[in-house]
Amino acid sequence: MYCGRCGARVEEEQKFCTACGSPVTAATVAQQGRIEKHLKLLAILWLVISVMRLIPGIGLLFLGRLGFPFIPPHVRPLVLPLAAIGGVFLIATAAAGIIVGWGLLERASWARILAIILGIIALIHVPFGTALGIYTLWVLLPAQSEEEYRRLSRAV
Repeated sequence: MYCGRCGARVEEEQKFCTACGSPVTAATVAQQGRIEKHLKLLAILWLVISVMRLIPGIGLLFLGRLGFPFIPPHVRPLVLPLAAIGGVFLIATAAAGIIVGWGLLERASWARILAIILGIIALIHVPFGTALGIYTLWVLLPAQSEEEYRRLSRAV
């Protein structure tokens, strides 16, 4: 059960909420909301996808430093900088995704907005990024989600 005022978890035998001090009655106890049902799964998915994105990013950086020996010499001046830029981009987005996953697990107040922004960006990464972006927006974008997430982040 959860406190209807602040969203903190309360036990059935409690008379007052330990987080906000409000009295716990049958009328003030709220059930688990939509956000809370999906928040942990969403955070874990962000962490997994981001770690998977690190692998090709690091690979592009290392292969770029090795000079891509299988690429013809006349094409290397074009390919090597592009590989480095792609590797840096993948590592940066992976780092941002790891931060979002951690922030959602911790229910940080800033994590919802950053997850929405990264969810929009992830829509172009077919197929897994698109699925994660749609799921992120479905969970976090509605107005009720903003209110519930604020309540959950204050409860922690």
